[in-house]
Amino acid sequence: MIKIFCLLFFFILCIACSKEGVKTSTITEKSLDLQVKEAYLDGMEALEEGDIFFAAKKFNEVEILFPQSELAPKSSLMAAYAYYSQDYYIDCISELERFLRIYKFHKNLDYAYYLLALSYYEQIADEKKDTRSILKSKEYFDFLVNNFPNTEYAIDARFKIDLINDILAAKEMYVGRYYIERKKWIPAINRFKVVINNYNTTVYVEEALHRLVEIHYILGLKEESKKYANVLGYNYQSSKWYEESFIIFNKNYKKKKLNKDKKERKSKILNKFKSLIN
Repeated sequence: MIKIFCLLFFFILCIACSKEGVKTSTITEKSLDLQVKEAYLDGMEALEEGDIFFAAKKFNEVEILFPQSELAPKSSLMAAYAYYSQDYYIDCISELERFLRIYKFHKNLDYAYYLLALSYYEQIADEKKDTRSILKSKEYFDFLVNNFPNTEYAIDARFKIDLINDILAAKEMYVGRYYIERKKWIPAINRFKVVINNYNTTVYVEEALHRLVEIHYILGLKEESKKYANVLGYNYQSSKWYEESFIIFNKNYKKKKLNKDKKERKSKILNKFKSLIN
């Protein structure tokens, strides 16, 4: 009888311990979930107050506490945005590169690439300096347009790609003119050809064609010079650069043109005067 009582007591004790274990586990899970939410909300509050470093720290804490939670990738993006909002582009880029490594199939990849492209784009100084930021921003904007063409970010990406192409073309023109001043004709030709081949939708293509007309004429390659002049005339006949190219082959053209304009202006003034006295 005593043995039966002991066994029964032991059995009840085991059940009690088991329930306590379940209870403890449940409390721990809820506590972890609560910590994650609190860390995220602390990060959002700090971000609104402008304390971006504390905000980024709290967002990173969410990932450390519970990397499998839904808030983890969102917190990673928010940390990147916190840095971006205060122009800490290097830190933002670092966060985004880590995000793209860890969350390769996340639903907000389009936003991540857009913010990454912007972080490089905002570092562009001018076309005469290092082009790394220009090229990296173009790379990510191109990726965004090609892989997420129907997103709102792709619309702005296309616009910024056009601006970037203008900057890159301007750099090529700047270097090309530099070579012309030093009579380094072959390097200059190569620069202007890059503009024509790679940036033919920019405003610089007209001048690039004229410079090729000019250089080939100086080198005595008149047929080659005429070839570029014909291309310029066919596509941009009303351009001032076509006029400049035309003058190269017709030395008296400018003088005649000026006389014609002068006569036209005089005629317009005379007609206006007649209309006043009639």
